[in-house]
Amino acid sequence: MTTTVPVSWEAEVDLVVVGGGVAGLTAARTASLRGLRVLILSKGGPTDTSTQYAQGGIAVVAPRGDSVDSHVLDTVEAGAGLCEVDAVRSIVEGGQAAVAALTDLGAVFDLGRDGQISRTREGGHSTRRIIHAGGDATGAEVQRALNAAGLPVLFGAAALRVLTGPDGVCGVVAVSPDGFGVVRSPAVLLATGGLGQLYASSTNPPGATGDGVALALWAGAAVADLEFVQFHPTVLYTPGGVGRRPLISEAVRGEGAILLDAHGDSVTAGVHPRGDLAPRDVVSRAIAERMRATGTDHVYLDARHLTGFAQRFPTITASCLAAGIDPATQLIPVAPGAHYQCGGVLTDTHGRTGVPGLYAAGEVARTGLHGANRLASNSLLEGLVVGERAGAAASERLGLRTDLGDIDSWTLEFADRGVVQQAMTEHASVVRDGTGLTAALATIDAARSTASPLDAAAAGSPRRASAPNHETADVPEGFDSARVLRWIEDAALTLTARTLLIAAADRAESRGCHTRAEYQGPVDGRRHSTAIRLNADGELEVRAEASVPVGEALPVRSGPAPLIAR
Repeated sequence: MTTTVPVSWEAEVDLVVVGGGVAGLTAARTASLRGLRVLILSKGGPTDTSTQYAQGGIAVVAPRGDSVDSHVLDTVEAGAGLCEVDAVRSIVEGGQAAVAALTDLGAVFDLGRDGQISRTREGGHSTRRIIHAGGDATGAEVQRALNAAGLPVLFGAAALRVLTGPDGVCGVVAVSPDGFGVVRSPAVLLATGGLGQLYASSTNPPGATGDGVALALWAGAAVADLEFVQFHPTVLYTPGGVGRRPLISEAVRGEGAILLDAHGDSVTAGVHPRGDLAPRDVVSRAIAERMRATGTDHVYLDARHLTGFAQRFPTITASCLAAGIDPATQLIPVAPGAHYQCGGVLTDTHGRTGVPGLYAAGEVARTGLHGANRLASNSLLEGLVVGERAGAAASERLGLRTDLGDIDSWTLEFADRGVVQQAMTEHASVVRDGTGLTAALATIDAARSTASPLDAAAAGSPRRASAPNHETADVPEGFDSARVLRWIEDAALTLTARTLLIAAADRAESRGCHTRAEYQGPVDGRRHSTAIRLNADGELEVRAEASVPVGEALPVRSGPAPLIAR
């Protein structure tokens, strides 16, 4: 006998946005302005997003001494051969209009002495083109401005499953403190951020559990380039520190701070022409190698000679002082930490996936912009540009029927989060090897169990709860939304980890932010992205390969089809 999910609440809209960061809110605002009915599902509160913690700024072509071509070249160089040049150009060209729209919403960026927007330089950039707000609180300002748009958000609600039918997407199953819910919609945008919680130490918020990657795979979409996880070179180090760790923005090095080892020697001298401002994969690898050579677990950032540090970097100063470090007089201890997923759900530059009605934007998506390594501060740029385009593209689905009957229950595999994090941290960090990747996959596989959403919800006795935007109501007997949230996050982490490990094992080379100890560098024959999706039996398969286009005369890819075997 088939068990159905007991639905406590329902809604019907034209677009469901899963995630409340820069990409999701930008898409929702764009769709709303076009007359679409929109609902945003956010697991946490208004500021529980990766956007909130973004320090550096937004990379956007400067009006003087810069050009689209220069920004494209910097991005492609950082991407180590896997950027899609036409996608890079398309997104870079959209930057100035996207920032103008953000300022129209009320976002305020820092000004220089000349009254013009101030710009700094970060790793991999050939010029000062990074605009910032609040010194080192750009993400918080972007989040504030978008939150102020007053869009309809259901806080404390998580998407559990994207529902599909003959015409593609037809809605989502969600959970909130008021029970299981169904939102009927012909379009769903995944804007869930990253996967930093795969690792014991990360700059990502607690909700960065790879939900969007897993939801896309379960819905039949493909992912690509997931092996390319960017480790921020300079995360504030404290002995035994785990969970979300404060990062020390690249802009600190852009303003002149230098990386030193325990002996006071430069960490990056002779490693790259740009030294401490080399692309992030280069700097992270140099730090990892220096720590291994010196037998230490961190290096140092020397900012003591910078004047006005506390005024320029108030957030970083507060984080340092909280850890007992005064940047004005002391070296800042730093080490690489999981920071950004360069790959993700395979999309075009308008957020379209291979599943009709399913879109993805922001960190969760793989548009071709980042390649094998993201250029600093291109993330907020991508979220703004592709978020706007995806919100507009959702209008393609207007008018499609979203009739749904009873929702049959389903089961998912999951492993204990601690097991996943330990395996990934030990074997899939800055430097990996084939033996370790195989061991990590075996460890996670051995720890897998299965459960349904009903299994996860069954706990305790009836209680009262008030979900944001809802009337206070009786929660279904035995229902525990926190347990359901934990279940879906652990299932997402497990599937995302397994996908990443398979992709990393398949890429037998060192390229960008994927470093294999057995391989000294890139292999010409591996200059392609690899798509992975779930087959009919629910097993992960490497489905196809395609060389990344070279040159800008090639046509723009209109969708992910070239990377998906049909």
